[in-house]
Amino acid sequence: MQRGAGWLERAGLGRPELRAWALYDWANSAFFTTVVTAVFPIYYREVAAAGEEGVLEGYSALTTWAMVAIALVGPVLGALSDTRLRKKTLMAAFVVLGVSATAALWFVERGDWRFASLCFVLGNIGVAGSFLFYDALLPAVAREEELDRVSTAAYALGYLGGGVLLAANLAWILKPEWFGMESGSTLPVRLAFLSVAAWWALFALPLFLRVKEPPRAYESDERPGGSLVRDAFARLGETLREIPRYRDAFLLLLAMLAYNDGINTIIRLATIYGAEIGLGAKEMIPAILLVQFVGVPCAFGFGWLARRVGPKRAVVGGVLVYIGITALAWRMASPDETHKVELFYVLAIGVALVMGGCQALTRSMFASMVPAHKAGEFFGLFGVLERFSAILGPLCFGLAISWTGEQRAGVVPLFGFFALGALLLSKVDLERGRRVAREASSR
Repeated sequence: MQRGAGWLERAGLGRPELRAWALYDWANSAFFTTVVTAVFPIYYREVAAAGEEGVLEGYSALTTWAMVAIALVGPVLGALSDTRLRKKTLMAAFVVLGVSATAALWFVERGDWRFASLCFVLGNIGVAGSFLFYDALLPAVAREEELDRVSTAAYALGYLGGGVLLAANLAWILKPEWFGMESGSTLPVRLAFLSVAAWWALFALPLFLRVKEPPRAYESDERPGGSLVRDAFARLGETLREIPRYRDAFLLLLAMLAYNDGINTIIRLATIYGAEIGLGAKEMIPAILLVQFVGVPCAFGFGWLARRVGPKRAVVGGVLVYIGITALAWRMASPDETHKVELFYVLAIGVALVMGGCQALTRSMFASMVPAHKAGEFFGLFGVLERFSAILGPLCFGLAISWTGEQRAGVVPLFGFFALGALLLSKVDLERGRRVAREASSR
């Protein structure tokens, strides 16, 4: 028992509330693996939008509008959660929205691309909105020295959970006769969407049961019972005016905006990009499943690496790996390339090595540089830029294809996003940012 407890402690999961918080990554990752990445893009292209023109550009636009919606309200909701409304209550509302929209994909059949688009947008709003408050709970459940380990452990659980359910989904999608379903029917895919909704709802419960709501800390110009909306906008305005004080935290946000543009574009458009250049579902989906399971030890490995070289250096190294991945994506789409499948698998392994670690350490670095009593509004701003990083990348991807008429032109903007992100991140002084946050909390 002690040996197991020691392993959990080293992994960042030593206490029940840490495990409950991290389990939400296990819960929501099923949405990203099955709906965002592996199954829905192909189903949307081949069934819901069958025969429609401009499928790749249209799918990019769906992602853009979903992220714009949550980006517009994120900072205000974050400020509200710091003053009056409970973070867990707001998070639960977005979880219910996302789960319901995902379950509604059950009704999507051939030609139902409008309804499929609506459900996809609402599902993305649900998962993105829940992250605003999920991330803001991290400083409340983990001590400063635990942040990197807890954040990377959560991403590792996300890889594992998303991979386990995706494997089950693929079993009945690729071999429906084993489960008494008719081959060629849409039933196996629609059943996969239902399973994601159930998985997400079930494994989100421990967070709501185990993690305590952080105490509110009122500032000098705030009083219990005051105007909820006034206090929220006042706090948000103060935070924006205080940007120079928290310059390292906001420089990290700008770096994240840049390199996350590339990361999110790869996550969201990899399968539909592969389909457009001639790869089949049976070739791509196993590669995506490989990412999930290779990503588990790699995410834990980034927690170990952060303790050895520091989280900033670890993320810069990961971003440089992404530049190499982008070069592979460019080469893969060449008309003369005869090893597209092999390159897709190399690309998948490269993504597995660095994706979870880069995003997890960005979250933990930011959490260590913001005052705990303003975590909601700061993570509201974090969520805005994270959402815009899911907007600009797919938008530039789609525009590059539209302007040039070539599929591989879509990856060209990613080189710039990754290079700019690495440059900005190199300017962040992590220790100075943490010191400023501690001083603000003590006041």
